[in-house]
Amino acid sequence: MRILLIGEYSNVHWTLAQGLRTLGHEVTVLSNGDFWKDYPRDINLRRVPTHFGGIRYLLRLYSLLPHLKGYDVVQIINPMFLEVKAERIWAIYHYLRRHNGNVFLGAYGMDSYWVKSCIEAKPLRYSDFNIGSTLRTNADALKDRKEWIGTEKEKLNQFIAEDCDGIIAGLYEYYVSYHPCFPHKTTFIPYPIKLPSTDPVIKDHYDSCNVFIGINKSRNEYKGTDIMLKAAQDVQERFPQKMTLTIAESVPFQEYQHLMEGSDVILDQLYSYTPAMNSLLAMSKGIIVIGGGEPENYEILHESELRPIINVQPTYQSVYHALEELVLNLDRIPLLKRQSVEYIRRHHEYTKVARQYEAFYINRKS
Repeated sequence: MRILLIGEYSNVHWTLAQGLRTLGHEVTVLSNGDFWKDYPRDINLRRVPTHFGGIRYLLRLYSLLPHLKGYDVVQIINPMFLEVKAERIWAIYHYLRRHNGNVFLGAYGMDSYWVKSCIEAKPLRYSDFNIGSTLRTNADALKDRKEWIGTEKEKLNQFIAEDCDGIIAGLYEYYVSYHPCFPHKTTFIPYPIKLPSTDPVIKDHYDSCNVFIGINKSRNEYKGTDIMLKAAQDVQERFPQKMTLTIAESVPFQEYQHLMEGSDVILDQLYSYTPAMNSLLAMSKGIIVIGGGEPENYEILHESELRPIINVQPTYQSVYHALEELVLNLDRIPLLKRQSVEYIRRHHEYTKVARQYEAFYINRKS
């Protein structure tokens, strides 16, 4: 098949493309590299924040349209799959629909179904938008609610979700947001991860642990890294001989990977039920995740044996306690590291995941 993947979140599409290519498919990734993260892509479509950046972006986009035809499959990362207003995306979506085979929507992140689910139905005990029955009122949550509910973005999202041939959720959270509305065309497929070419070195004994946290300055409070960082700093201050802390702040993907190398633990996604791409990448390197590992995460994967993730609740106390317990019981590290790698091998290995995408694409073929 000829497959076009448009947009990027945390290297999902590029890794998926690599997996699909190993299966013999011709795959093109068009994206902006997920902004400053600068992930790889085949066609670069990036909006430069200058006075004429918008005009240049549109000219580049329209010049590319003749090359975005004749694909068997087109998958968009999100309803807002381009760096333009929702009003302009309608025409581009119709063009892609008219000139290609099946079109699939990725449920990988922020969109109206995710926001609405979290603030209305509340299927999750906690999320980016709610803690129990209480709605979060931090600036980012309020901003996203305003942008996605009762707006042109929501109308676009609803239309694409109803019109597309299939919806693919990459996390449990997004699956429970879409499946009630579109039970017959929503599926869950784990995120793809390319394992290192050599197995990570895992020692039998650790005298201390190296803890890593990546911070996106623009989403610090929303993702809970402010709370996780404070807990980590406090644990390090109490146990300076048993723990070191590395902080990566809004750096490109290659530098992020370099900074993460040699870590034993990563703190990530306080309000998530599940590990997302950064955590999964870390796990493939034998790094233990402290973050989202709720029972629902293992259930949707049908995993009954491995429990590599140190799950925390969305509080300072929970993160502090989890990290303190690990620092005081360093003998747990080798097993959790080995289970982390096996977890990725079982559920996220990129060719295994690509086969699941391939099967869903074929099954939905009109």
